[in-house]
Amino acid sequence: MLFKEVLGQHHLKTHLAATADAGRIPHAQLFVGPEGSGTLPLALAYAQYILCGNTGGENLGDNSSCNLKCSAFTHPDLHFVYPVANSDKVKTHAISDNYINEWRQFLKEQPYGNLFDWYRAIGIEKKQGLIGTEEAQEIVKKLTLKSYEGGYKVMLIWMAEKMNASAANKLLKLIEEPPNKTVLILIAEDAEQIINTIRSRCQILQFGPLPEPVIVERLLLKGASNDEANRLAHEANGNYNKAIDLLNQDSEDLVFERWFVQWVRTAFKAKGNKAAIHDLLLWSDELSKTGREVQKKFIQYCIAIIRQALLLNYGANDLVYSSIGVDNFDLAKFAPFVHENNIMGIIEELEKAMLHVERNGNTKLIFTDLSIKLTRLLHSKAA
Repeated sequence: MLFKEVLGQHHLKTHLAATADAGRIPHAQLFVGPEGSGTLPLALAYAQYILCGNTGGENLGDNSSCNLKCSAFTHPDLHFVYPVANSDKVKTHAISDNYINEWRQFLKEQPYGNLFDWYRAIGIEKKQGLIGTEEAQEIVKKLTLKSYEGGYKVMLIWMAEKMNASAANKLLKLIEEPPNKTVLILIAEDAEQIINTIRSRCQILQFGPLPEPVIVERLLLKGASNDEANRLAHEANGNYNKAIDLLNQDSEDLVFERWFVQWVRTAFKAKGNKAAIHDLLLWSDELSKTGREVQKKFIQYCIAIIRQALLLNYGANDLVYSSIGVDNFDLAKFAPFVHENNIMGIIEELEKAMLHVERNGNTKLIFTDLSIKLTRLLHSKAA
């Protein structure tokens, strides 16, 4: 991938190219940014820049063979690690190499894709992938060997926060004292989930959300009208992956909207209404049949919408980017029910539910409990 193919992030491109040109390449780096900000595409472009000895701020050096291999993600000194789980294809002890063909296809089609997009690509959307101990052993094995082409070796670890503690501890020595001409690039959305001993050994680069004009420009190239491009870019809130999903009507948010509206409307009816309580139980049962990654993404969606409702309630309309277009649901009419007396309680209950889902709790009980608590909180009065 070329630097020019990466959306925005011009200051980071300039920094990475300049340090590589000067021969000051940190052996361990951590790229941290929200979904759709371009952490993975820029890491790919940077890896190509290093491996092919390109100079001058763009990945167009004389080494055409190297650039061709990097653009196909088949360079022998470019290694990838990403969260995986057992599937119909891999029955046991799944590691990244088992899914390398699917990964290369994913990079070609969805370089800005999120974790759930990846899980769908390999058929594990109902599971929770991770980077485990066996994966860490593979990383050490690959990086202790000499480079195939005599130059740098680059290892990209995508969604590094999915690395479990035992795997992270196995990599500590490698990160602290790597072999010569070895570069590890960890990519994460939430650096706080990576153990501190790993974070402290990496040079951290922070990515911000993409500016709306950058997303608008790319959406126009994808065939969107000017009005549509501006509307979707605003709703995407700096997330290019979400903008593309909305353009293609393939965003999971479209499903989450329906779930959220059904949930909230039933919660409002539930006070003193036994039939509505039964509907809440049915809703919880239905949601419990989906995969845990879907459930976690839905809870994240709910947190985002609740915060947007609070901003609307207090008149900060310029900061509101979300909209809900199903069943004539008006976010502005819902907003007064989210206020200073219940916002902390609602967010706390949603975050606790997320933690319990992640720890493999009984999801039917988790969502039933959450629904009952949401009913009480939404009926609380503002000061």
